[in-house]
Amino acid sequence: MEVQGLVHLYCGDGKGKTTAATGLAVRAAGAGKKVVFTQFFKNGNSSEVKSLKQLKGITTLHCKTIPGRFKNMTPEQQAQAKADYSELLTEAIKTAENADLLVLDEAVSACNHGIIEEKVLLDFLIDRPEGLEVVLTGRNPSRQLLELADYVSEIRKIKHPFEKGIRARRGIEF
Repeated sequence: MEVQGLVHLYCGDGKGKTTAATGLAVRAAGAGKKVVFTQFFKNGNSSEVKSLKQLKGITTLHCKTIPGRFKNMTPEQQAQAKADYSELLTEAIKTAENADLLVLDEAVSACNHGIIEEKVLLDFLIDRPEGLEVVLTGRNPSRQLLELADYVSEIRKIKHPFEKGIRARRGIEF
């Protein structure tokens, strides 16, 4: 008997949310499961995506137009990002119809910035295909997302090298 897929929420201000989601994707693929790994605010050039693309059973999806931090976007870019990321969420949901695991990396942040509509995400999570496991990552999840999640893991920053002026390094932070 297949168990209902559960919702994982990796949140907090510490490093490791995407890393945890990537690890679960690798684990699922290793067990022969089909995985859809979707990233918001990232263009698909990060090191984890290069590895995931090499694994059988993993499909990666990214926005191809407006990556980057929301606060650095112009109003025009923000409007374009909203349209593009809403389309990306729709594509991810459709692609995951036959998957076992759907990762929505930075979906929480996308909701917080109004880039995707949280109601659309919540409706999907409530009515997702039976057996579909879903992972959400990002900072400051809403009360509704926290209540809906079956797993909530907070990754808290105590110290980070950026505070000493050390920039993000390929293969470690991205």
